[in-house]
Order: sequence, then structure tokens, then C-alpha cells
Amino acid sequence: MFKMFKVSCDEATTICDKSQYNEATLLEKIKLNWHLLMCRVCSKYVIQNRTMTGLFKMKASDCKSHKHCLSSDDKDLLKEKLKKVTLK
Repeated sequence: MFKMFKVSCDEATTICDKSQYNEATLLEKIKLNWHLLMCRVCSKYVIQNRTMTGLFKMKASDCKSHKHCLSSDDKDLLKEKLKKVTLK
């Protein structure tokens, strides 16, 4: 009976990623939770993934409130550097 809930670590990380974006099915979430009971490495991955997602969401909302513009001098400098790189 429990064989149907068994997934590899690769599958578990994929389900974890899908779950973060509400794309995982109920069965996938059950499989993931079952796997997390057995695997400490994947449990760590889930914690790190949730932390990173939270940090990126906070940073993204912060960035939207600031207008980012390069000065004309910075734009010219960037253009020159890009030309040098593309000519090689």
C-alpha cells in the first residue's frame, strides 16, 4: 500500500518546486510529505527552498517600488564594454 507513496529524491524536489507555485496535485503533496518523513536531505531542501522563495518575494516587492535607471555615462560605458565583448 505504501509503495504508491514512494518517490525518489529527484521526484520529491520536483514536487516541492511545483508545490511552491500551487501546481502540485493532492496526491503529489501526500507523496512529498511521506518522503519528507523518511529523508532528512529533502526536508532540508524544502526548508531552504521556502526560505529562498520568501526572500525573493520580499526583494521583488521592494524592487518594484524603486525606479532603476542608469545614467548616460553608465550607459555609454556599458555599450563600450559590450562592443569589446562582442568583437572577440
